[in-house]
Amino acid sequence: MRRLHLAGRLLCLALSTSGSSLAQQAAEPPQETPAQDTGAKGTGTQDAPEGEPFRVPTVEVEEKAVAPEPPDSASRRDPSGALTVIRVDEFGGAARDTAAMLSTAPGVTLQDVGGYGQSKSLVVRGASSNGTLVLLDGIPLNGAGGIADLSRVPAAMAERFEVLRGGAGARYGSGGLGGAINIITRRPGPDARVAGELSYGSWDTALGWLSASGPLAGGEALVLVHGGTSSGRFPYLFDPSPTLPGDALIEQKRTNNDARGAGGLLRLRRELGRGLSADLLGELSFDERGLAGTAQNPSEDARQSGGRGSASLRVMGTLPGGVRMNARAYFRRDQVALSGGPWSQSEPQVQQLGGVELEGQVLLGGWHALSALVSVGGEGVTAAETAEASEGDPAWLRASVMLMDELLLWDERLIVAPSLRVEQAGPYTLLSPKVGVTLELPSDFELRANAGRAHRAPSFLELYVRQGTLLPNPDLRPESALYADAAVVHRTEESLASVGGFVSLYEDLISYEAYPPGAAKPYNFANARVLGLEAEGEWRPHPLLSGTFSYTLTVSSDLQRDGRFYLRELPYRPRHKLAARVMGGPRWLTGRMEMVAQSAHALTRDGSMSLPGRAFVHAGLSSTLGSRPEFTVSCEVKNLFDARAEDFVGYPLPGRAVYLSVSGAFSGTDSP
Repeated sequence: MRRLHLAGRLLCLALSTSGSSLAQQAAEPPQETPAQDTGAKGTGTQDAPEGEPFRVPTVEVEEKAVAPEPPDSASRRDPSGALTVIRVDEFGGAARDTAAMLSTAPGVTLQDVGGYGQSKSLVVRGASSNGTLVLLDGIPLNGAGGIADLSRVPAAMAERFEVLRGGAGARYGSGGLGGAINIITRRPGPDARVAGELSYGSWDTALGWLSASGPLAGGEALVLVHGGTSSGRFPYLFDPSPTLPGDALIEQKRTNNDARGAGGLLRLRRELGRGLSADLLGELSFDERGLAGTAQNPSEDARQSGGRGSASLRVMGTLPGGVRMNARAYFRRDQVALSGGPWSQSEPQVQQLGGVELEGQVLLGGWHALSALVSVGGEGVTAAETAEASEGDPAWLRASVMLMDELLLWDERLIVAPSLRVEQAGPYTLLSPKVGVTLELPSDFELRANAGRAHRAPSFLELYVRQGTLLPNPDLRPESALYADAAVVHRTEESLASVGGFVSLYEDLISYEAYPPGAAKPYNFANARVLGLEAEGEWRPHPLLSGTFSYTLTVSSDLQRDGRFYLRELPYRPRHKLAARVMGGPRWLTGRMEMVAQSAHALTRDGSMSLPGRAFVHAGLSSTLGSRPEFTVSCEVKNLFDARAEDFVGYPLPGRAVYLSVSGAFSGTDSP
């Protein structure tokens, strides 16, 4: 077991290419460009310079070839997948939040404890939050409990988010029951550039970042530092007598809800010659927060502190014979410490993981592209109290092999992409097949469809680690999902629209059940069915006006043969969710308004408790002047109408908040 634990320390190489079209098989070296959307957030337009409040759709006007997508972009790894790409600069304004931006994608629901720095996770297509893989430039961020806390990933680091909905096991491995999210960090450029932003607002919330990029030692470099703090003392409505309907609510202030964090990002790129390039990423962050508890059961002294360090090295390019390749090595160390409250730990919990991933693609016969991947890695965790079955600090070896073929038929108007991944995750052997189809139709229409199977191996915490009153269970089986989806997409230079449906059958779901006296233990309790409708669109009728929307209908059914639960909706899965945003105006005065709404949903499996529906409206104004330097002033109002709401079981969410920000950028050369 110790050898497996040490395997998580290895930095490794990874060949990763899976082309999504024959046209991208040219022998030119790949360049890192934004992934092309198959969802709604963008229509393959050029990126705006950093700091510009909103982007105007453009086409190539210079006589140069359009660069292919990065070999590890989501749209190339899964060419038929339901993909939404969200670009950070399209949101503009102050206090941008990673989880809130991701929740605007269809099929995605935010689970938010509330306020800056507090825990935030996502439910995708009805899978639990530990059934969504989250990656930082390909580095897995899911913790020892299986959940990725997005509050620990500031939006300042990100250039865009790739949200892949549907089972992701064939391409990304264990954990991708509902989907996968790849956070693409800011990239260096060939010209010297300094940029930054400072924001201040309600509840003494202050955020800031500063970046510098440009040429270095024959390559390109980016350095970014970020930080933030908040008292979190927002007012909320409290029911002192929840068992008495109709009694008056009183207003209280959230206590022990403060948070602070800081970190940095280093990214280096260099051309190696012979069609190869190298990309080095290093990331370091620290955070601390109070764990305030629910409104009915507040916690006065519970605290959490943590830190993360990660690194990756990628070499990509085209080898002789037309083989496109990408080699990746990655490592991550994550530490979490708890103090006070009922979950206090005598020592920090440390998770370490690392691996190598080798993937390559070659065009065969002129009509299909074969991809193959081999990955080997390790993962381990040290914790204060582990079960005897863990044999000490648990550690796993992870290994997988993936094959995918893209059959390019009918003059490339039809692409059929079958794939298969065989994975060993500790003691579990997982088989994840998938087939995807993309059909180009007349009049700018496209049909895509997918079907397959995905898995999630139980986490270390579920299997081996005791957490207060939560007991482990080493006899757990992996969760799995059978899924299928289909959608019609219409795409033009000014607009994009997509409407589709999906169905997922989740098997051997893991849930904590009462374990007398006074404890809870995870069990594989039942199967569940989730089906729904997803619609999204974007329209840019004029260079000064744009709008986006997404809508999700989710119908879930608990299939456990128990009269208390059978055919009831799963908790934390709202049936309706809507997100819409409109932006307009010239560069010197850009206005925006956004609405995110969801319907009421159950909080317990028996339906005895429910959470009311809610709608949040956000608004903002930005003014950008100049180009060298460029200067932007923004005002953002979150929750404009001061809607009071809760998430989970009684975690209050913030009311109206106002933020002001100033940002600037200076480039050594004129913007193109």
